[in-house]
Amino acid sequence: MSLSKAAPAPYNPLYFLAALGAGGLAVSFFMYIMWMTPHAGQPIPSFSTLMAAFQTGSLAMQALIAVSLAGIVVFSVLHVRLLVWNFSRYNAWKQTEAAQKLRTGNAETQLMSIPLTLAMSVNVGFIIGAVFVPGLWGIVEFLFPAALLAFALIGVYALRLFADFMSRVLVDGGFHCANNNSLATMLSVFAFAMIGVGFSAATAMSHNPVTSVVGFMGASFFLVAAVLFAAIFMVMGFRSMMEHRANPETVPTLWIIIPFVTVVGIAVYRMKMALEHNFGAEWAAGDKFAMLATLFSIQLVFGLVGFAVMKRARYFEQYVSGEKRSSGAFTLICPGVALFVFANFLINAGLLGIGVMDKFSVAYFVAYAPLVVLQALTIKVFFQLSGKLITTERHDDTAALAPAE
Repeated sequence: MSLSKAAPAPYNPLYFLAALGAGGLAVSFFMYIMWMTPHAGQPIPSFSTLMAAFQTGSLAMQALIAVSLAGIVVFSVLHVRLLVWNFSRYNAWKQTEAAQKLRTGNAETQLMSIPLTLAMSVNVGFIIGAVFVPGLWGIVEFLFPAALLAFALIGVYALRLFADFMSRVLVDGGFHCANNNSLATMLSVFAFAMIGVGFSAATAMSHNPVTSVVGFMGASFFLVAAVLFAAIFMVMGFRSMMEHRANPETVPTLWIIIPFVTVVGIAVYRMKMALEHNFGAEWAAGDKFAMLATLFSIQLVFGLVGFAVMKRARYFEQYVSGEKRSSGAFTLICPGVALFVFANFLINAGLLGIGVMDKFSVAYFVAYAPLVVLQALTIKVFFQLSGKLITTERHDDTAALAPAE
């Protein structure tokens, strides 16, 4: 299939969420090899550990590795293609009157989808390098500073966009609370959280105390910014929705809390693991499980509330399987990915940690069954939305996505 040469609907920065979703789905396939393959002495699997597991493992292990790597490759390629497609559209769009209008209203926060997606790109690149490049893990301590620099640059870009928005609405006005009848402004703080979780990766995985501390400080800064403004924007959004009713087109933003909690939770998990591994601050298994279970419960609450609202508003019938088009529909992909990823942490770092189940036991696979279904449904919706909003022609299965000119 090929990407259209003219967007089927007016372009806006929310189309970057398509690339974000593809990157998230690549990460979801990484979860299988992260938790189910042996990689003793390393925090994540690498090319060498996967080769050893494939050569010595059972047929089931070989199938797991092969399917996971295939999924990582497919969605990483889609992520890059959609990223290129978006930047080609964005560079033309930002000169238009529509772009100038967006910068004067509530929708200016949509621009934060760009640093949000770029942060995901760094994560995807790190995964690709770890599992496909032989010997890369041997020099990983030299790569962590480069990753921190990349997230710092993305963070500066995000802060500039956010400062432009906040300074405008606080000094010049122009923010309409009646039109803020969704959680769309949460997109901006989601970007901060994604940058924070990026910093936390080097924090947890590096054995260099300086690298770990620098990453810890960077993660702390962006997580604090994310949580503080999330509290403000959630109150504003719910107040407006209750007074003016939720905007039918943007009700999926109720689910943005799910990926927000996932990235914040993983960042905190990594930071506490860094304190344990590098600085001797022990973290009890029971405390670890309690944190993960509590955050997962928050995700389920918002998942149920959001589903009830979207069902009552007939969102799925109109914007997913129906004729209505909205780039914001790609907001649906992140919650599915995020719930899947965080449930992996709950099962493997939480439930296994306190000893209530064993890896590869019947209970273990029963716990994973709904996650596989969730992942499959998320992939289905991703391709459904991509076909509806971006792809206009379908060729044979061997054709590649071609970026628009």
